[in-house]
Amino acid sequence: MNDLGFREKRSGYAAFEATVSGRVQHVGFRYYACVEADRLGILGWIRNDPNGNVAVHAEGEPENLEKFLSWLRKGPPHGKVDAVNVNRLPPDGTYKRFAVDYE
Repeated sequence: MNDLGFREKRSGYAAFEATVSGRVQHVGFRYYACVEADRLGILGWIRNDPNGNVAVHAEGEPENLEKFLSWLRKGPPHGKVDAVNVNRLPPDGTYKRFAVDYE
């Protein structure tokens, strides 16, 4: 980690941003996603969008990102995921954990 507490960019890490649509708000989606991301060592954020979707930025080892993406496609017990649109991109390496973004 650098002096500010952020992780340095890691070799071999990948990243994606995703938009999850369906019944994904008010069902614990963000909470369960944080639990799953922590279990897999994923870094980044998740937030509710005003249009009812959930937005995700995730960084980590490619194998674990695929597992996390599989989880996003399923969602939590009381949710219903209709679609996950994914945009793969290079990791920016500025995250030290996975957290809810309330902005």
